[in-house]
Amino acid sequence: MTLAYRIVPVTPFEQNCSLIWCTDTMKGALVDVGGDLEKLLAVAAKLGVSIEKLLLTHGHIDHAGGTGELAEQLNVPIEGPQEEDRFWLEQLPAQSRMFGFPPARDFTPTRWLHEGDTVTVGNETLQVIHTPGHTPGHVVFFHAATKLAIVGDVLFAGSIGRTDFPRGNHKTLIDSIQKKLWPLGDEVDFIAGHGPMSSFGEERCNNPFVGDRA
Repeated sequence: MTLAYRIVPVTPFEQNCSLIWCTDTMKGALVDVGGDLEKLLAVAAKLGVSIEKLLLTHGHIDHAGGTGELAEQLNVPIEGPQEEDRFWLEQLPAQSRMFGFPPARDFTPTRWLHEGDTVTVGNETLQVIHTPGHTPGHVVFFHAATKLAIVGDVLFAGSIGRTDFPRGNHKTLIDSIQKKLWPLGDEVDFIAGHGPMSSFGEERCNNPFVGDRA
């Protein structure tokens, strides 16, 4: 019994939507459904995964644009992000127009998440870590057993998230990474919101923004 994953890039922004599932039950969740719903459903069907919920790291259009529609289509709950991102979710229709995305509906998650909460996927449990800075309500999902983190737009291979959007804060982002993610361990692999996977150890060695020599 463990947690498996498949990364599926979606939207013109090539955002990494993650399909995660419990190999014991084959129940799964999609993390950050930005769009391309038929593509995501096809991947889940091919792998034999039954989607039981949608998880959300934050409220930007490339991560959240298809979430409301898919939740309604599948009749499944939405969990996350933290409630400080409510204003981003309310602005999804405007965000879709601004960035040339297909029309997106605003929605209220079934469950807002907070620091210290957990979410379940089948028989597996992931920790919720509140990591503001890119957005005020951004969260990270951490599966301790497999040492896997899904970090959204907080951290990337060789870079960090932007902080020039409304209510972004550079110092807060740095603190989120160094004080909340690094203590999870250098051996933790992470799925970023864009680009390739990396590990916290690799980024501590080489990331020019938050590495130990920064």
